[in-house]
Amino acid sequence: MVYPSVRDWLFSAKTFAAAMIALYIALALELPRPYWAMATVYIVSNPFVGATRSKALYRALGTALGAAGAVLIVPPFVESPFLFSVIVAVWTGSLLFLSMNDRTARSYVFLLAGYTLPLIALPAVTNPTTIFDLAITRTEEILLGIVVASIVGSVVFPSRLAPTLIERTDAWFRDAAFYASETLSGRVAGAAISASRQRLAATVNGLEFLLSQLTYDHTRPDIVRRARALQGRMQIFLPLISSMADPLIELVKQRGGHAPDIEGLLLDVAKWIRSPTLDARLAEEPAHEADALRARTDALRPSAEALASWDGALLSNALWRLGQVIDVWRDIRCLRATIVNETVLWRPHFRHWRLGGTERFSDYGMMLFSTASAVGAIIFACGLWITSGWNDGASAVALAAVSCCFFAALDEPAPAVFKFFLATCMSVVFAGLYVFVVLPLVHDFAMLVVIFAGPFLIIGTLIPRPQFTLVTMLTAVNTATFISIQSAYEADFFVFINNNLAGVAGLLFAYLWTRATRPFGAELAASRLTRSAWADVVVSASTAAIEDQRNLYSRMLDRLMQLLPRHAASDSHRHPSIESFRDFRVALNALDLRRTRRKLTADLQVSIDDVLTGVRQYFEQCIAHRTRQPVPAALIETIDAAVARVTTLNIAQSQGGAPTSQEGQPETGAPQPPQGQADGADTPAAAPTPATPAAPAARSGERWLRETLHALVGMRLSLFPPQGAPANPPPQPETAA
Repeated sequence: MVYPSVRDWLFSAKTFAAAMIALYIALALELPRPYWAMATVYIVSNPFVGATRSKALYRALGTALGAAGAVLIVPPFVESPFLFSVIVAVWTGSLLFLSMNDRTARSYVFLLAGYTLPLIALPAVTNPTTIFDLAITRTEEILLGIVVASIVGSVVFPSRLAPTLIERTDAWFRDAAFYASETLSGRVAGAAISASRQRLAATVNGLEFLLSQLTYDHTRPDIVRRARALQGRMQIFLPLISSMADPLIELVKQRGGHAPDIEGLLLDVAKWIRSPTLDARLAEEPAHEADALRARTDALRPSAEALASWDGALLSNALWRLGQVIDVWRDIRCLRATIVNETVLWRPHFRHWRLGGTERFSDYGMMLFSTASAVGAIIFACGLWITSGWNDGASAVALAAVSCCFFAALDEPAPAVFKFFLATCMSVVFAGLYVFVVLPLVHDFAMLVVIFAGPFLIIGTLIPRPQFTLVTMLTAVNTATFISIQSAYEADFFVFINNNLAGVAGLLFAYLWTRATRPFGAELAASRLTRSAWADVVVSASTAAIEDQRNLYSRMLDRLMQLLPRHAASDSHRHPSIESFRDFRVALNALDLRRTRRKLTADLQVSIDDVLTGVRQYFEQCIAHRTRQPVPAALIETIDAAVARVTTLNIAQSQGGAPTSQEGQPETGAPQPPQGQADGADTPAAAPTPATPAAPAARSGERWLRETLHALVGMRLSLFPPQGAPANPPPQPETAA
């Protein structure tokens, strides 16, 4: 058992003090429901100042929007109960959809506005003339709790979010080092590897919400930009290093093992990745070890003649990806150090794929279905309430709406709704003990604070722990609400039971409703994400212009990070998460082929077009059948033919003569960066040989041919991985004269 830390006790004490201050002020101002001020403190409080401020601001905006909606809707429609129910449900569903479409802290505005309206509007249907006063007083009570929680959190031992960002990534670095070591050893399957892959993706996804709160923590804009750059490189690291596994495995299969120099390089890279990542020197001076590893990688690059063999092509592809892995990991280490030390020196090394896109993937179909489920629950619950004539049924409908909105974004919300139900049942018991056993003995506010201190302080220590956050926060909020503290003690057992059991009944209804309408779990979401990924592969392999490749990269990466945690851990080489990586690599290799195609001769362009057409048709077939299909043998043959033509031309190129472009003229220009680098990368290219004027063009042509070959080999390995590869390697190119 892990006991609460000093930080947990400090957070609990601060939150409890803020709740008591808010309750005291609300009682002094004679607000009708002072307990809402106390409950609001527990809702918005967070161990970190930035998170508390952002949630406080967005709760204030959401409450005001929901209250205004209630004032506008209740008077004209209260006389038509069923129409009124539909309007309330549509309002809640519309704002719920907006909140699900925004994965930043701003989503809380729409979520809160969605379920605040039924909380205010439904209890007012029996006396609609009080709706304005009800909306105003509820807004005042919530704003009071928000202001007090923000002030206490900012003044009393504030905990900043930026340093904690590094702590949150510690687990990611450990998992990344383990995953990289296994991959460099040629292992991609296994329960431990699969579990680490899921954790890596889940951690990266969790950073999205955390980064949206940094600006409320007085964090410098440049630190925020670096934090987002760090997240982007953490995303790309996982599929990038996994792309090395297939060529490494195939090399071992063909050779029986790696050459000593290759084996030593892989071991040294793995050791470097496992080394401590928090090194202040990385932010201020060059990382000599990374430079040395990069130089060794470039030095082992096979010659153009060696590419004629399948082993040479595999080795070149593996080293190309290894150089990119070194660049990405170097960027990650440097970014981490610059965030910790708040320095301004940082220069990206990985530039092969354009990062920095802002587009995220959203499954609008699943979002609409989740929204429709919540809307249906509200309408059906309102129908039961209206037909039964239960006076306190409004509380049941309101809590059903709250629970359906809270967990609508989950693939399987029923278990979370059931936890809400259990927490509410516990809150009813605790509130009953307080109302009928403890509160009759209280005669002043100081004694009230004393009797609240024990349970609420203990509950508060569990709120910062993710595994207990939901249950403990709901228990604290509901207990404070159900006690219904007023300026004078007044309790009626039957009124207490009737009011609070209505909420319990509403949550039980919500659980049964979600269990019936959303029984699919993560399997449906994963299959839809996979088909959407296939659609982007089709886009990548098509001839249509892509408006912004950065946004395409970011959308595919974001979808991949959403997909991985939905797959259960497995030790299968054909596990869906590994297949998802390969789909992603097919798309990236297709984009690389589209980029290099423009620099090739006309006959090679035809070969590349044939490959892209075959890839596009294959994934269109998968989409049409809604399941993964066997890769056609004709597609593999097309890729092998293109590989043979590229290597033949590359050998001829290396033996003399400049390559010709699609217009038939020699290519000219300055020397290009080595493989694995885009224009502007830091590692310099080899010095030009001034022997003939065609030398720069020859090196440029060799670069494009090598990158084309790497993309083709990567495409073949992704579509036909080593575990299912035929015994014979692809046909060898003809020996150049």
